[in-house]
Order: sequence, then C-alpha cells, then structure tokens
Amino acid sequence: MAGHATDEHPHGADRLCDAGDRVYSRAVRRGRVPRTDAEPVPCLLELALLHPDPDDMAWLVPTAPQEVMTRLLRGVYDEVGESHRRVGSAVAAFERYAGLGRRVQASAMASASLEGGAAIRVLDGLSRIQAAMDDATEACTGEVLTVQPGGIRREPELTEGLHRALALRSRGVRMRDLYTHVARHGQGLLNYLELMGDAVEARTLDEVVDRLILFDRTVAFIPANADHTMALELRHPALIDYFVTVFDRLWRLAIPVAAPLPDTGIEGISHREQSIAALLADGHQDAVIAERLGISVRTCRAHIARLSETLGAASRTQLGVRIAQVGLDGAAARLPDVPAQLTPVDRESPTAR
Repeated sequence: MAGHATDEHPHGADRLCDAGDRVYSRAVRRGRVPRTDAEPVPCLLELALLHPDPDDMAWLVPTAPQEVMTRLLRGVYDEVGESHRRVGSAVAAFERYAGLGRRVQASAMASASLEGGAAIRVLDGLSRIQAAMDDATEACTGEVLTVQPGGIRREPELTEGLHRALALRSRGVRMRDLYTHVARHGQGLLNYLELMGDAVEARTLDEVVDRLILFDRTVAFIPANADHTMALELRHPALIDYFVTVFDRLWRLAIPVAAPLPDTGIEGISHREQSIAALLADGHQDAVIAERLGISVRTCRAHIARLSETLGAASRTQLGVRIAQVGLDGAAARLPDVPAQLTPVDRESPTAR
C-alpha cells in the first residue's frame, strides 16, 4: 500500500495527492464514481483504492476506508517488527564482542573513558551504570526518551531515579516515556506523572522493546546481559539514529495514558484478552505471554479462562480455533515479536526510572 503508484503520482495510500484524495473521498461518499473521473489519478487504481464495479464496468467502487487503514497499520507493524529484529541482532553482536574484549583486555575495558569519544562503552557493575546515567542527566538540555518494559511500576522503581527526573524537569527538559498498558493500573505511575506535570508525556502499548533510555539524541543506554549488572552506553550517531527511529515508530502506535484504551469491537473481550489471544495464536506458553504483557502467570491464566468461556471453547485446542474464527489472531491485534535476545531488565536495575 505504501509503494509508488506511477511516475506522475509517486506516493502511497498514506500520502495521497490532492487530486487522488478528492476522487477517493467522492467515491466513498457516493458509493462509486465514473471510470472517467479516475483517469487523471491512476494512482487510485494502482494502490487498489478504487476497483471496477462488477455490475457496471464503466464505474469504479472504493475500497472501504477501514480496510485501507488495516493495510496501512499492517505495513507499520511489519516495519516495526523488522526494527525489533535488527535491534536484537545488534544487541547479540554487542554481547559477543564485549565478551571477547573482556577475555582479552578486561582491565582496559573497565577503565575506558569517553574523553576520546568512545562510540560504545560497556558499563560493568551497578555503580558504574548509575554514575554514567547521572553524568548523562547532568549534561542533558533538551529531551529524554525512555522505553520502560514490564507491568505495574512499583514505588521503589519510580523513586530510584526520581532525582534525575526532577533535575531534568528543573532545567526544562522534556521527557517522553513508553510503558505497557498494564502499567496504567499502578498508582505509583499515576503519582509520578502527576508530580512531573507537563515535563513528562507518557503513552502505552501492549508490548514494548526492552529498556532504552536516550538523552538529547546523542547518548543511549540499553541492558547488556541477562543478570542486569551490565549496560551499554552508546554514542555512535548511526546507532542513536536507529534507536530514535524505533522509538518514534512505537510512539506513533502508542496510546496516551490519559486516553482510554480502544474497545476491541468484540462483546465480552477486553483489550488485554485480545492481546493474550493474539499471542496464544502464535503458540506462546502462559509464562511467555505473562512476561511479555507484564502480568503474573496467574492473572494470565485467569484471562485465558475468561476467553475460553466467552468464546465457548471447551479445550485449549478449541480455543485456538475459536480465536482464529473471530479474527483475534489478526496482525492488527498485536505488535510484532520482540526478539528473544532482548531479555527484560531487572526492575531494580539502575536503568529503571
């Protein structure tokens, strides 16, 4: 849907030319338009926004706007999914090279300084991570972007880095934070957002990538190992640009915390159960689903039981069939897979807010 239509109309359905927009809008309002109306805008046929009326080939009928939106959204999901996979590959490579470096020159890596403009620095130990984060906070003057995975944010997690957030706010720095939908249900997050006021804008998604913190689009911090005692400090412009692109795409898909979650359109199925159904359709086990959505396994199983009851499924196999029948396994019902290499950071890690 986003490909080029013709040389004269090099655009996709997400950015129609003025003439194409007028003809398509007229077709939607009236139900069809004469074929001659579309001759100046061949992009509409090329993009499958108009197609011949089977009852009268001299007329063209429009593709429903809802179907066009679904196609566009699926394309965005595909792009974000590819971004996730590339981030996962990059992190895996960083871990591999960091391991080689530690075996060959462990002491030099531990004492590496950014004075020489190091593009990638391995921070080994919680105190070194904390110090680097404080330095980046002190140097930040414009914007902080963060991705915070997991579920409900506990008070200790939010207060651990509160001094950094307050210091940023005092200097007029703007912050944008991405959380999972589950985090909406925690009073700690609501209290934090109320305290920070206009300095912080928060949005939520069903799933997010692993923890990411970006200062002024010049330095980023990501976890570097599974036990959460190491982090990578990144200053390479290409990597920073890539992480900013990933963040911005997720941000466009996310829903402001102040706004309600959209209705699923299926009676008796909540937004969270829709997400669980999509992951069940992908073959994930209960523990994996719970981890990805930031809920407990017990809560996850309770939602699965409600899904089975609502859809009239007597077994797990039958539940999978019913999920497919009602369309809860569709691409628009879920985010792309988060790479296996991106394991969640411990909630008590210094890279948590």
